[in-house]
Amino acid sequence: MRAGAAAIRAAIIDLDGTMLDTVPDFEAALNGMRADFGLAPVTQDIIKPLIGKGSEKLVRDALLLDWEPERVDAAFDEARAGYQRHYLAINGDHSTLFDGVLEGLDALKALGLRLACVTNKPMAFTTPLLTQKGLAGYFELVYGGDSFPKKKPDPMPLLGVCSAFDLSPIQVVAIGDSSNDAESARAAGCYVLTVPYGYNHGRPVQEINSDGIVSSLLDAAHLIAAHNRTTT
Repeated sequence: MRAGAAAIRAAIIDLDGTMLDTVPDFEAALNGMRADFGLAPVTQDIIKPLIGKGSEKLVRDALLLDWEPERVDAAFDEARAGYQRHYLAINGDHSTLFDGVLEGLDALKALGLRLACVTNKPMAFTTPLLTQKGLAGYFELVYGGDSFPKKKPDPMPLLGVCSAFDLSPIQVVAIGDSSNDAESARAAGCYVLTVPYGYNHGRPVQEINSDGIVSSLLDAAHLIAAHNRTTT
């Protein structure tokens, strides 16, 4: 982050792969949906690179592992409904917090930052998951993949946060695990920090065009504090 630039006043934090390891939840829901169609279960290693583009693409990609596109198109509505049913039944049961998340959120709040969670997960999944994991109280705003007409990597959700907070994008940092987060932040004009332990569609995090790789949300808070000490 550029020395002498505007101080950071808010952070927009991703959910899956950044705060929570939700791959086991995806595994249970997707394999439940696949079983409905007589398809064999798939492993977490197969599922992980599919995560991050929204539930519609996730369902479609999980069926494209076995079917031709025409068959996927014909079954998609039924498959999406089945996936949503299975996911809601187990939402959060198998997911866990990554190390440093609560400490990082506490540190970000202690810096006086306003916090928003922006995820491509539908709000019907996001809201109860944040509550179940003790995260909901940290966030002034929560936007899901169905909160706006476009989702990440489009800048629309991040610009929505900036508008709601009445902040310039240069006063806001996005923290995520994938190119989705970085592309959205870059297009919005926000800073972006990436964590190395997430999913990133199966690609190395070093390939992401970000302002830095941080080992945890706590590390991100320390970096933001150091940046803000260089500003007025």
